[in-house]
Amino acid sequence: MKIATFNINGIKARINALPDWLDEAQPDVVLLQEIKSVDEAFPREIFEDRGYRVETHGQKSFNGVAILSKLPLEDVTRGLPGDDEDEQARWIEATVMGEVPVRVCGLYLPNGNPTPGPKYDYKLAWMERMQAHAEALLEAEEPFLMAGDYNIIPQDEDARRPEAWQEDALARPESRAAYRRLLNLGFTEAFRARTFGPEHYSFWDYQAGAWNRDDGIRIDHFLLSPQCADMLVDCQIDKEVRGREKPSDHVPVWVELAA
Repeated sequence: MKIATFNINGIKARINALPDWLDEAQPDVVLLQEIKSVDEAFPREIFEDRGYRVETHGQKSFNGVAILSKLPLEDVTRGLPGDDEDEQARWIEATVMGEVPVRVCGLYLPNGNPTPGPKYDYKLAWMERMQAHAEALLEAEEPFLMAGDYNIIPQDEDARRPEAWQEDALARPESRAAYRRLLNLGFTEAFRARTFGPEHYSFWDYQAGAWNRDDGIRIDHFLLSPQCADMLVDCQIDKEVRGREKPSDHVPVWVELAA
């Protein structure tokens, strides 16, 4: 089973680039972030024609997450538990019914800038809610993963210029500590389980020629439960997608599971 995560930075802007990548990469499941579309306006037919089931949790002009799946989906839920007043569309999850059922959680973690301030407070509170939900999912002792745009640079080696991010919400000590607490519950970070060292990125800003200088950061991650980690075959970043016509500022990251 090939599962990908991809922050597309607007479905309208990626109306051609996303289907082209799907046709080439042929993932079984895709977790999308920043669809920037209400549910009823999402162009389902483009993906349904390719054999994908489509589940969205949209929001007008901002945020929004979705699942595309060639396999049956069960128990689709929307929204991160823990705050009934949170209206931001940043979480969607479902069970993918492959040979081995796998629960997939697609997330778009808050950016948190500027710091300090209410946006950063919201980011850290959101991460606390995610940890609580992850603990509940782990109790079931079944395969599941949490993947998406975490807006977290885990370590200095995950940035071309780590010094430029020291005071940014993506790399502040509090952000990294919250991410480590999550990992320490027993998750495997799929990419780092397969690939070591610097110069591996999943995001390049549109500004200041970041792509041409390979001035990137790695902020799109797969966290696998112990049962899911046992099925890990590979995890890769489709870097070359960033150099194509009308790209997102993120690129797809994918895992292959023996499931």
